[in-house]
Amino acid sequence: MEAMVELRKVSKEYPLGKLTVRALAEMDLCIGKGEFTVVAGPSGSGKTTLLNMVGCVDVPSSGEVLIEGQPTSRLKDRARTKLRLHKLGFIFQTFNLIPVLTAEQNVEFPLLLQGELSRAERRARVREMLELVGLGALVRQRPNEMSGGQRQRVAIARALVSLPHIVLADEPTANLDTATGLTIIELMKKLNRERQTTFIFSTHDPRVMEHARRIVRIVDGRIEGDATCGGSA
Repeated sequence: MEAMVELRKVSKEYPLGKLTVRALAEMDLCIGKGEFTVVAGPSGSGKTTLLNMVGCVDVPSSGEVLIEGQPTSRLKDRARTKLRLHKLGFIFQTFNLIPVLTAEQNVEFPLLLQGELSRAERRARVREMLELVGLGALVRQRPNEMSGGQRQRVAIARALVSLPHIVLADEPTANLDTATGLTIIELMKKLNRERQTTFIFSTHDPRVMEHARRIVRIVDGRIEGDATCGGSA
């Protein structure tokens, strides 16, 4: 299986006063193209740190992260930003939508940053994504006029509109009721099947883990079980 994400002996340490806290400890992990992977573990186990490493939001203290075979730690800031903009999509547990923008404008924002499509092309792509997540009738609504589930769907559409190769979701159901959360997971699974987008999302919710195709379990910054591409940890 073609590797989309590889972590090679990745460690991450943070200073805490006079102490040093190790969030990840020499982690090895391979995630293949088209995988739908849940990173599971208790709070503080290193799930968010792992997603930040893959998403180039942070860099390892040691070791290497590769995206489609490309080492990321040695990239300059502009190259790292370009990689995030073109190959990665992010879904945050707090949605991170811009309050003054409509659903349509929030989803369009990454395309404006890319600056590659015409206005008509952007509009068509945005409408397609909003229809895909079931919000075609709410394009003019602002975040404060939508439910939590609807806002999360906008966040998913925004993550997908740039056609990323990898989508990272940090506790995407944390602020949703059980039924809405499972609906969101089913939507991501559907997009994974139809578009072969690689999904990696973190959770400690056992109800969500039941829907995963692969579970990577983290305890104290270390992976328990099989960390190879296509493995079932």
